[in-house]
Amino acid sequence: MALRHNPELAIFLTLALGFFIGRLRIGTFSLGTVVGTLLAGVLVGQLDIKVPSIVKAVFFDLFLFTTGYKVGPQFFRGLKKDALPQLAVTVVLCVTCLLSAFAASKLLGYDMGTAAGLLAGAFTESTVIGTAGEAIHRLDLPGAEKIALVNNIPVAYAVTYLIGTAFIVWFLPVVGPRLMGVNLREEGRKLQDQISGGEEPEAGVQSAFQTFTARVYRVTNDRLVNRTVAELEAQPRDFRVFICRIRHHGTIVEAEPTTVIHKEDVVAVMTRTETLTARGTEIGPEVDDKVLLDFPQEFLDVVVTNKALAGKTLRELAALEMARGVFLRKLVRLGQPMPFTPETRIDRGDVLSLVGAKREVERAAKKVGYADRPTVATDMIFVGLGIFIGGLVGLLSVTIGGLPLTLTASGGALIMGLVFGWLRAVRPTFGRIPEAAMWVFDTVGLTVFIGVVGLGAGPSFVSALQTSGASLIVVGLLVAVLPHTVAILFGRHVLRMNPLILLGACAGAGTITAALRALQEEAHSKLPALGYTVPYAVGNILLTAWGPVIVALMR
Repeated sequence: MALRHNPELAIFLTLALGFFIGRLRIGTFSLGTVVGTLLAGVLVGQLDIKVPSIVKAVFFDLFLFTTGYKVGPQFFRGLKKDALPQLAVTVVLCVTCLLSAFAASKLLGYDMGTAAGLLAGAFTESTVIGTAGEAIHRLDLPGAEKIALVNNIPVAYAVTYLIGTAFIVWFLPVVGPRLMGVNLREEGRKLQDQISGGEEPEAGVQSAFQTFTARVYRVTNDRLVNRTVAELEAQPRDFRVFICRIRHHGTIVEAEPTTVIHKEDVVAVMTRTETLTARGTEIGPEVDDKVLLDFPQEFLDVVVTNKALAGKTLRELAALEMARGVFLRKLVRLGQPMPFTPETRIDRGDVLSLVGAKREVERAAKKVGYADRPTVATDMIFVGLGIFIGGLVGLLSVTIGGLPLTLTASGGALIMGLVFGWLRAVRPTFGRIPEAAMWVFDTVGLTVFIGVVGLGAGPSFVSALQTSGASLIVVGLLVAVLPHTVAILFGRHVLRMNPLILLGACAGAGTITAALRALQEEAHSKLPALGYTVPYAVGNILLTAWGPVIVALMR
């Protein structure tokens, strides 16, 4: 048969079917591409197709390195003092995850493969499938037994993933606030007025309203005459305003802090749109001067790499000379648009979306860090060396209590991804992975791995599901809910965390982005994202590491 003799065709068929299944929706619920690809692999795998194991190893290493690369800056950020509450909640949740999955598996007599699949599915951490599978292959067991154990992982994963995802997406925004005795929307309203930042725009579409704009006025207010640009820009206390260009006696002059404004000069002023609407005429009458406004304006994403700026508030940054003429449109952390106020502190690795006159934005970008301009080139030297070095580190083994523990080559790729991602944030002149390439490494890397797992497990999937499927549904529900309950009670009553931040941290620690979206919708606020990024980074690492740990414990 064509697919048996050409397994690469089976992989691509699995991907196509998996993405199709993953996009099917029942109301607002969908399986997602990972589970869709696993089920497609199981379906195609009924034809008994053999795929070399090296295929899934290569794609899994790419996926794990990229995961580490994305979360590296925030992972190390989590080690700082002000992030300790979020770090503590993450550790409590992840450790409870491991212990609850282990206890349930021992109680019900599950084998180590089923236990690993239970852990992976209940906490939606697909990487456990790979790290646990590698750990099983390293055990001194007969080959047939290893294969049976590894094939049990995706069975338990498929059953418990649906429970783990769907229930927690409902549990955190609905039951979580009740455990703390708070109203989520009321908590959101308390701080929402202080937060700016909107929804992610649809690709190619933006709002007709422009937050920042420039208009032209003739200076007739005597209080503004014979003063320098710096003096005038410093007058407002509750907002920032900048003079971009001046027409003096018919000649256009680029505004500098020391430039003096004379009566009847025409000035191009840039600030928030609502500010100009309300107070622009205090300068003088608005005039039509298209030439004066015809200066290059730039929208530029800048990665924060300057160590001296890390930890500063936006208010402190705005007071620096480098910020003159520049406004912040959006703050992105770990791919998540973040709500921000003047008191929001920035971290290395944050992406600041700046707007202003081109020369001012370029000047600010050099001080802040690295201009993240679009490119299609990936630094494959960086990627290749990172996975190679990480793999060597991961092969090291430590024996504890007679049990050999190792990161495995894939775990090493994840750890080195963390380090290289942090290095990229500190020294962004190398190691560039464009968003499109990152999507391929991340999404395609994981789905190819999961698809091959499904193809391998296909022939035994149905019989294994019949053996343990019913009990896994109940156990998966209990094991998914318990750690989140413990984390919520610990964070609220021991650490006294803000409810929105705490629930966002639980969504991050459990690596359930859909739960973050549900929290934001329920609270009518983006505030939960403030608690999401550090726990997401740390949770990815801990839950991935639990793969070989639960295998060692079950053994």
